[in-house]
Amino acid sequence: MGAYRRVNYAEIEPISGAMHTLSDSLESTQVGVSMVRCEPGWRNEPHDHEEIYILLEGEATVVVDGDALELAAGDAVWIPPGATRQIRNGDGERSFVLVSAPASRCVTATCGDEEAAWSTDGFVG
Repeated sequence: MGAYRRVNYAEIEPISGAMHTLSDSLESTQVGVSMVRCEPGWRNEPHDHEEIYILLEGEATVVVDGDALELAAGDAVWIPPGATRQIRNGDGERSFVLVSAPASRCVTATCGDEEAAWSTDGFVG
């Protein structure tokens, strides 16, 4: 095998019915990447770490520090650490790619005090 890793998000069990965390399967240590397939009405729990959200399909709302940002397909938004955010999906299925640093090594809400890892508790529940 060359100097790369490949995975299909559909082969990864989703967290909270929507979030496929790719970083562990790709053995990424510096970048967190997740594919999120949101069913109608899906919301994640508010959380706060640096992230970039890219909406691939449809329209959705991302609330950042209380401000509702209406996103359309192709829109990307950078959210700084410390800003609280939440995806609020509307009436159709939507697809997001989420990118964060450092890479998440957590796949459940019980991450503990693991150094350099962020908890996925914003997506579980």
